[in-house]
Amino acid sequence: MPATEKLNVLLAQPRGFCAGVERAIDIVERALEKFGAPVYVRHEIVHNKFVVDTLRSRGAIFVEEVDEVPTGAVTVFSAHGVAKKVENGALERLLDVIDATCPLVTKVHKEGRRYAQKDYDVVLIGHIGHPEVEGTLGQIPGTVHVLSEADEVDALSVTDENRVAFVTQTTLSVNDTKDVIAALKKRFPNIIGPDTRDICYATQNRQTAVIAMAKEVDLLLVVGAHNSSNSNRLREIGENNHIPSYLIEDASMFDPAWLEGVNRVGITAGASAPESLVQDTIARLRNYRDVSVSTLDGVEENVHFKLPRELADVPRPEDAMKAWAVSPVEHV
Repeated sequence: MPATEKLNVLLAQPRGFCAGVERAIDIVERALEKFGAPVYVRHEIVHNKFVVDTLRSRGAIFVEEVDEVPTGAVTVFSAHGVAKKVENGALERLLDVIDATCPLVTKVHKEGRRYAQKDYDVVLIGHIGHPEVEGTLGQIPGTVHVLSEADEVDALSVTDENRVAFVTQTTLSVNDTKDVIAALKKRFPNIIGPDTRDICYATQNRQTAVIAMAKEVDLLLVVGAHNSSNSNRLREIGENNHIPSYLIEDASMFDPAWLEGVNRVGITAGASAPESLVQDTIARLRNYRDVSVSTLDGVEENVHFKLPRELADVPRPEDAMKAWAVSPVEHV
């Protein structure tokens, strides 16, 4: 039986799926509906095990490289984007490719290529090894430098200090990149790059919501995958605000010992985590305490990205949205 002591649960707004993730999952579901199983997906469609396992159970097959896909098969590129060599490999194997790259990632690719074509050295602010960074590196010809910390700027060796540009990994926010950008502008006064408004809205909004939430709670739970860059950053923000903060992939990872001395729990979710996992976490909390739930004020996101033309008229399976516990959206 739950304890009688009240536990106030505060939900961040916004949290969970962003428009790019929603679109990528929608693409796989509609591809399965149109072409039938199997549909092959290069890499995790998004960084969330629950999402991947759910799509796998419906007939998606996840592979690391396109040479693992049978010739001519329907293949989806993940939301993180891919390098040109991956696109070329898919062409060689005559794969029927559907590109689920987030439009904001595609925008970074285009910006980087535009700078490179004008003979600029391009600085990519991001984390080496992240799938998005690997894809972006493979989309920009010429010289590209990857860095993630401001103290790396002094060691940069560029062709012409007056022809330097920068782009950023989309899962980094304005807060994450501001110190690096400031260091770049100090060393290269003529550097050019995107306006801060071009940085992923979803990452920034979720971080802003957690910063506000940290003032209201005794404990922060971030629902998301451990290999999710934006989910890890949400946890770090809680810690930086001196709040005990834990990243959990699902409700089973919650430790009731964390509730000792706690009256107000904040819950948020990374951009690849479905709302159903948040609701499962709340249900688990009810096993231990009498829970009340409220949602904090925050940004209402109404961004939706167009689907690829070949899937736009394919209805989404009736049960598709139930696993994610979100409402269907119209892609515009």
